[in-house]
Amino acid sequence: MSMETIEFDGARQDTVMRILDVAETLFRHYGYSKTNVADIARELGMSTANIYRFFASKVEIHQALCSRMLGASYDLALRSAALPMSASERLRRYALDQHRQTMETMMDEEKVHEMVIVAIERDWHVIERHIDRLNDLVASMIAEGIAAGEFLDQDPHIAAKCFGAATVTLCHPQMAAQCVAKENRAQPEDLVDFAVRALKP
Repeated sequence: MSMETIEFDGARQDTVMRILDVAETLFRHYGYSKTNVADIARELGMSTANIYRFFASKVEIHQALCSRMLGASYDLALRSAALPMSASERLRRYALDQHRQTMETMMDEEKVHEMVIVAIERDWHVIERHIDRLNDLVASMIAEGIAAGEFLDQDPHIAAKCFGAATVTLCHPQMAAQCVAKENRAQPEDLVDFAVRALKP
């Protein structure tokens, strides 16, 4: 690969990241439905046609944003799974870290909820891939716990899906928003402890 190609690819990637950064800011501030490609171009000081050189539509921009946000979530999950502790403690850390990230990055603006709804309605394959990756990661932790005698002998993939379903209110922005500071809802730590205990003999 020539130096010219490397420089071009680097410049292109920089432009893509700038577009995504501005799009995310506008989506969070004004909402997805009230933001169009022209608004993003105007904020960047470039033409709408130039945006279309990198993304075919606003939906494609949103898909890329979803992938980026979910990628950060998966990276956090990988770090939790690699911690030098028991499978039980790693599962606790994984679930509570996902909850903390949701609260810190997804709950700061009301418009984020609209982004989630749009993602579910239009970009479901992006979220499905993310859920599959998380399930595989949780299944690997559960399998290690089974091998160590911490957990019941069971299908780790089924157990991972059940663990995810039991703790979904911690990482789904809309569900988390509805459960915040409500006394008749389980506290995150209690919910995670309950889900981990269900895996044990």
